[in-house]
Amino acid sequence: MILTTIHSISLLLLSSISLTSAIIEKRQSGYATQFIIRNSCPGPVQFYAGSSMEATLQPGDTHTRFGYNYTDLFFTDANGGNANGAGTTRAGFFDNGYYYITKDDTGPLNTGMSIVPRAEPHDGFCVPITCDASNCTTAFNYVPYKFPPVLDTAPTPPYYRCPTLNTTYEVTFCPSGAWPSSDSTWTIHPGYSGQNTKCLDVRGGTLENGTPVQIYECNGSAAQNWQLVRGSTKVKLGGTNFCLDAGSSPANGVGLIRILRIWNRRLSGISGCPAVRVFTGKPAVRP
Repeated sequence: MILTTIHSISLLLLSSISLTSAIIEKRQSGYATQFIIRNSCPGPVQFYAGSSMEATLQPGDTHTRFGYNYTDLFFTDANGGNANGAGTTRAGFFDNGYYYITKDDTGPLNTGMSIVPRAEPHDGFCVPITCDASNCTTAFNYVPYKFPPVLDTAPTPPYYRCPTLNTTYEVTFCPSGAWPSSDSTWTIHPGYSGQNTKCLDVRGGTLENGTPVQIYECNGSAAQNWQLVRGSTKVKLGGTNFCLDAGSSPANGVGLIRILRIWNRRLSGISGCPAVRVFTGKPAVRP
Protein backbone atom coordinates (compact mmCIF):
# COMPACT_ATOMS: atom_id res chain seq x y z
CA MET A 1 0.00 0.00 0.00
CA ILE A 2 2.79 2.40 0.85
CA LEU A 3 4.62 1.58 -2.37
CA THR A 4 1.43 2.11 -4.36
CA THR A 5 0.86 5.49 -2.73
CA ILE A 6 4.44 6.58 -3.37
CA HIS A 7 4.14 5.39 -6.97
CA SER A 8 0.92 7.39 -7.43
CA ILE A 9 2.52 10.50 -5.96
CA SER A 10 5.49 10.07 -8.28
CA LEU A 11 3.19 9.85 -11.29
CA LEU A 12 1.31 12.93 -10.12
CA LEU A 13 4.55 14.87 -9.72
CA LEU A 14 5.75 13.76 -13.14
CA SER A 15 2.42 14.78 -14.68
CA SER A 16 2.60 18.18 -13.00
CA ILE A 17 6.16 18.70 -14.19
CA SER A 18 5.19 17.68 -17.73
CA LEU A 19 2.20 20.05 -17.71
CA THR A 20 4.33 22.90 -16.38
CA SER A 21 6.97 22.20 -19.00
CA ALA A 22 4.32 22.26 -21.72
CA ILE A 23 3.05 25.65 -20.50
CA ILE A 24 6.58 27.04 -20.34
CA GLU A 25 7.35 25.62 -23.77
CA LYS A 26 4.23 27.28 -25.20
CA ARG A 27 5.31 30.60 -23.73
CA GLN A 28 8.93 30.30 -24.83
CA SER A 29 8.59 28.93 -28.35
CA GLY A 30 8.41 31.25 -31.33
CA TYR A 31 8.70 34.99 -31.79
CA ALA A 32 5.31 36.41 -30.77
CA THR A 33 4.18 34.58 -27.66
CA GLN A 34 2.15 36.97 -25.50
CA PHE A 35 -0.32 39.68 -26.45
CA ILE A 36 -1.72 42.46 -24.30
CA ILE A 37 -4.90 43.83 -25.86
CA ARG A 38 -5.76 47.35 -24.69
CA ASN A 39 -8.91 49.41 -25.19
CA SER A 40 -8.20 53.15 -25.37
CA CYS A 41 -11.47 53.90 -27.18
CA PRO A 42 -14.09 56.16 -25.56
CA GLY A 43 -16.53 53.24 -25.41
CA PRO A 44 -16.51 49.47 -24.80
CA VAL A 45 -15.16 47.11 -27.45
CA GLN A 46 -15.51 43.38 -28.02
CA PHE A 47 -12.17 41.76 -28.78
CA TYR A 48 -12.09 39.05 -31.44
CA ALA A 49 -9.31 36.65 -32.36
CA GLY A 50 -10.47 35.26 -35.68
CA SER A 51 -14.07 34.13 -35.32
CA SER A 52 -13.91 33.91 -31.51
CA MET A 53 -15.05 36.77 -29.30
CA GLU A 54 -12.67 36.53 -26.32
CA ALA A 55 -13.42 39.54 -24.15
CA THR A 56 -15.47 42.69 -23.72
CA LEU A 57 -13.16 45.54 -22.76
CA GLN A 58 -14.34 48.73 -21.12
CA PRO A 59 -12.29 51.90 -21.75
CA GLY A 60 -8.88 51.39 -20.15
CA ASP A 61 -9.25 47.60 -19.80
CA THR A 62 -6.65 45.09 -20.99
CA HIS A 63 -6.84 41.43 -21.95
CA THR A 64 -3.89 39.04 -22.12
CA ARG A 65 -3.67 36.04 -24.41
CA PHE A 66 -0.89 33.58 -25.27
CA GLY A 67 -0.02 32.23 -28.69
CA TYR A 68 -1.62 32.94 -32.06
CA ASN A 69 -2.74 31.39 -35.32
CA TYR A 70 -1.63 33.46 -38.29
CA THR A 71 -5.13 33.21 -39.81
CA ASP A 72 -6.81 34.57 -36.66
CA LEU A 73 -6.53 38.34 -36.90
CA PHE A 74 -7.21 40.57 -33.88
CA PHE A 75 -10.02 43.14 -34.23
CA THR A 76 -13.18 44.61 -32.73
CA ASP A 77 -16.65 45.05 -34.20
CA ALA A 78 -17.10 48.35 -32.34
CA ASN A 79 -18.06 51.60 -34.08
CA GLY A 80 -19.66 49.97 -37.10
CA GLY A 81 -17.31 47.02 -37.55
CA ASN A 82 -18.48 43.44 -38.08
CA ALA A 83 -18.13 40.25 -36.07
CA ASN A 84 -16.82 38.48 -39.19
CA GLY A 85 -13.96 40.99 -39.49
CA ALA A 86 -15.23 42.71 -42.63
CA GLY A 87 -14.85 46.47 -42.55
CA THR A 88 -12.56 46.44 -39.52
CA THR A 89 -9.00 47.45 -38.68
CA ARG A 90 -7.08 44.26 -37.79
CA ALA A 91 -3.74 43.20 -36.37
CA GLY A 92 -1.95 40.19 -37.85
CA PHE A 93 1.08 38.10 -36.92
CA PHE A 94 3.06 35.62 -38.98
CA ASP A 95 6.02 33.27 -38.69
CA ASN A 96 9.55 34.60 -38.18
CA GLY A 97 8.39 37.62 -36.20
CA TYR A 98 6.31 39.38 -38.88
CA TYR A 99 3.49 41.67 -37.73
CA TYR A 100 1.20 44.05 -39.61
CA ILE A 101 -2.05 46.04 -39.63
CA THR A 102 -4.70 45.65 -42.31
CA LYS A 103 -7.58 48.07 -42.82
CA ASP A 104 -10.77 48.35 -44.80
CA ASP A 105 -10.17 50.11 -48.13
CA THR A 106 -13.86 50.74 -48.81
CA GLY A 107 -14.71 53.25 -46.08
CA PRO A 108 -13.53 54.99 -42.91
CA LEU A 109 -11.82 53.03 -40.14
CA ASN A 110 -13.99 51.58 -37.41
CA THR A 111 -11.10 52.05 -34.94
CA GLY A 112 -7.51 53.18 -35.02
CA MET A 113 -4.92 50.59 -34.01
CA SER A 114 -1.33 50.33 -32.86
CA ILE A 115 1.05 47.39 -32.42
CA VAL A 116 4.00 47.92 -30.08
CA PRO A 117 6.58 45.13 -29.60
CA ARG A 118 8.11 45.05 -26.14
CA ALA A 119 11.59 44.80 -27.61
CA GLU A 120 14.28 47.37 -28.30
CA PRO A 121 13.79 48.87 -31.79
CA HIS A 122 16.92 48.58 -33.93
CA ASP A 123 17.75 49.05 -37.61
CA GLY A 124 14.07 49.17 -38.60
CA PHE A 125 13.19 46.03 -36.62
CA CYS A 126 10.70 45.87 -33.70
CA VAL A 127 9.32 49.35 -34.42
CA PRO A 128 5.87 50.45 -33.17
CA ILE A 129 3.23 50.97 -35.85
CA THR A 130 0.03 53.00 -35.73
CA CYS A 131 -2.86 53.42 -38.16
CA ASP A 132 -5.35 56.06 -37.02
CA ALA A 133 -6.74 57.29 -40.34
CA SER A 134 -8.08 55.69 -43.51
CA ASN A 135 -5.14 57.05 -45.52
CA CYS A 136 -2.40 55.74 -43.20
CA THR A 137 0.60 54.21 -44.99
CA THR A 138 1.45 51.78 -42.19
CA ALA A 139 -1.33 49.31 -43.03
CA PHE A 140 -2.32 47.01 -45.86
CA ASN A 141 -5.63 47.44 -47.69
CA TYR A 142 -5.91 43.64 -47.77
CA VAL A 143 -4.74 40.66 -45.75
CA PRO A 144 -1.23 39.65 -46.90
CA TYR A 145 -0.49 35.95 -47.25
CA LYS A 146 2.97 36.21 -48.77
CA PHE A 147 5.85 37.61 -46.77
CA PRO A 148 9.37 38.71 -47.74
CA PRO A 149 12.29 36.34 -47.14
CA VAL A 150 14.01 36.66 -43.78
CA LEU A 151 17.02 38.95 -44.22
CA ASP A 152 19.45 40.92 -42.10
CA THR A 153 17.65 44.09 -43.16
CA ALA A 154 14.17 45.12 -42.06
CA PRO A 155 11.33 44.56 -44.55
CA THR A 156 9.67 47.44 -46.39
CA PRO A 157 6.51 48.73 -44.65
CA PRO A 158 3.71 47.92 -44.30
CA TYR A 159 5.55 44.66 -43.55
CA TYR A 160 7.19 44.78 -40.12
CA ARG A 161 9.34 42.26 -38.30
CA CYS A 162 10.73 41.76 -34.81
CA PRO A 163 13.32 38.94 -34.80
CA THR A 164 13.54 38.86 -30.98
CA LEU A 165 12.30 35.56 -29.53
CA ASN A 166 9.52 35.52 -26.91
CA THR A 167 8.37 39.03 -27.75
CA THR A 168 5.29 40.43 -26.02
CA TYR A 169 3.13 42.71 -28.17
CA GLU A 170 0.74 45.44 -27.07
CA VAL A 171 -2.21 45.82 -29.44
CA THR A 172 -4.22 48.96 -28.74
CA PHE A 173 -7.61 49.95 -30.12
CA CYS A 174 -7.97 53.76 -30.57
CA PRO A 175 -4.39 54.67 -29.59
CA SER A 176 -5.39 58.35 -29.94
CA GLY A 177 -8.08 57.88 -27.30
CA ALA A 178 -10.85 58.71 -29.78
CA TRP A 179 -12.80 57.11 -32.59
CA PRO A 180 -11.28 57.86 -36.02
CA SER A 181 -12.33 61.07 -37.75
CA SER A 182 -15.10 60.76 -40.33
CA ASP A 183 -14.11 63.92 -42.22
CA SER A 184 -12.80 62.02 -45.26
CA THR A 185 -15.07 61.88 -48.29
CA TRP A 186 -15.83 58.87 -50.47
CA THR A 187 -17.50 58.06 -53.75
CA ILE A 188 -20.36 55.57 -53.62
CA HIS A 189 -20.86 53.08 -56.45
CA PRO A 190 -24.39 51.58 -56.21
CA GLY A 191 -24.86 48.13 -57.68
CA TYR A 192 -21.15 47.71 -58.35
CA SER A 193 -20.68 45.08 -61.09
CA GLY A 194 -16.95 45.09 -61.78
CA GLN A 195 -16.28 48.62 -63.05
CA ASN A 196 -16.58 51.57 -60.69
CA THR A 197 -17.66 54.00 -63.42
CA LYS A 198 -21.06 54.92 -61.92
CA CYS A 199 -21.36 57.12 -58.84
CA LEU A 200 -24.07 58.37 -56.50
CA ASP A 201 -24.50 61.97 -57.67
CA VAL A 202 -26.48 65.08 -56.64
CA ARG A 203 -28.35 65.92 -59.83
CA GLY A 204 -26.82 68.96 -61.50
CA GLY A 205 -24.76 69.67 -58.38
CA THR A 206 -27.70 71.75 -57.16
CA LEU A 207 -27.50 72.33 -53.41
CA GLU A 208 -31.17 72.84 -52.64
CA ASN A 209 -33.58 70.97 -50.41
CA GLY A 210 -35.23 68.13 -52.29
CA THR A 211 -32.66 67.89 -55.09
CA PRO A 212 -32.81 64.28 -56.36
CA VAL A 213 -29.83 61.97 -56.01
CA GLN A 214 -29.04 59.86 -59.07
CA ILE A 215 -26.61 57.30 -60.47
CA TYR A 216 -24.32 59.11 -62.89
CA GLU A 217 -20.99 58.71 -64.64
CA CYS A 218 -18.15 59.23 -62.14
CA ASN A 219 -16.54 62.58 -62.90
CA GLY A 220 -14.68 63.53 -59.71
CA SER A 221 -17.00 66.45 -58.96
CA ALA A 222 -17.97 67.65 -55.49
CA ALA A 223 -21.51 66.40 -56.19
CA GLN A 224 -20.19 62.83 -55.86
CA ASN A 225 -18.14 63.14 -52.66
CA TRP A 226 -19.91 61.80 -49.58
CA GLN A 227 -19.03 61.81 -45.91
CA LEU A 228 -19.95 58.61 -44.06
CA VAL A 229 -20.29 58.02 -40.35
CA ARG A 230 -19.62 54.32 -39.86
CA GLY A 231 -22.08 52.63 -37.56
CA SER A 232 -24.51 55.56 -37.28
CA THR A 233 -25.97 55.14 -40.81
CA LYS A 234 -25.58 58.86 -41.53
CA VAL A 235 -24.41 60.20 -44.91
CA LYS A 236 -23.96 63.78 -46.11
CA LEU A 237 -22.44 65.53 -49.09
CA GLY A 238 -18.83 66.34 -48.25
CA GLY A 239 -18.11 69.96 -47.33
CA THR A 240 -21.81 70.82 -47.02
CA ASN A 241 -24.68 70.48 -44.55
CA PHE A 242 -26.83 68.52 -47.01
CA CYS A 243 -27.78 65.04 -45.81
CA LEU A 244 -28.80 62.02 -47.85
CA ASP A 245 -32.47 61.43 -47.05
CA ALA A 246 -34.95 58.73 -48.08
CA GLY A 247 -37.93 60.40 -46.43
CA SER A 248 -39.70 59.49 -43.21
CA SER A 249 -41.46 56.33 -44.42
CA PRO A 250 -40.26 54.99 -47.79
CA ALA A 251 -42.67 52.43 -49.22
CA ASN A 252 -41.77 48.81 -49.79
CA GLY A 253 -40.86 47.95 -53.36
CA VAL A 254 -39.93 51.51 -54.35
CA GLY A 255 -36.43 51.79 -55.82
CA LEU A 256 -34.24 53.66 -53.35
CA ILE A 257 -32.64 55.85 -56.01
CA ARG A 258 -36.13 57.09 -56.97
CA ILE A 259 -36.71 58.60 -53.53
CA LEU A 260 -33.26 59.76 -52.37
CA ARG A 261 -32.94 63.52 -51.94
CA ILE A 262 -30.65 65.93 -50.12
CA TRP A 263 -31.79 68.19 -47.27
CA ASN A 264 -29.94 70.92 -45.42
CA ARG A 265 -29.22 70.25 -41.74
CA ARG A 266 -27.32 73.49 -41.16
CA LEU A 267 -27.93 73.67 -37.41
CA SER A 268 -27.16 70.08 -36.48
CA GLY A 269 -24.48 68.97 -38.98
CA ILE A 270 -24.07 65.29 -39.76
CA SER A 271 -25.26 64.30 -36.28
CA GLY A 272 -28.71 65.49 -37.34
CA CYS A 273 -28.78 63.52 -40.58
CA PRO A 274 -31.48 60.85 -40.86
CA ALA A 275 -30.62 57.18 -40.93
CA VAL A 276 -29.76 56.01 -44.44
CA ARG A 277 -28.07 52.64 -44.47
CA VAL A 278 -25.09 52.42 -46.84
CA PHE A 279 -23.40 49.04 -46.97
CA THR A 280 -19.68 49.49 -47.60
CA GLY A 281 -19.07 46.02 -48.92
CA LYS A 282 -16.05 46.06 -51.24
CA PRO A 283 -16.01 48.02 -53.43
CA ALA A 284 -19.32 49.89 -53.12
CA VAL A 285 -17.47 52.85 -51.64
CA ARG A 286 -14.11 54.23 -52.74
CA PRO A 287 -11.99 57.12 -51.45
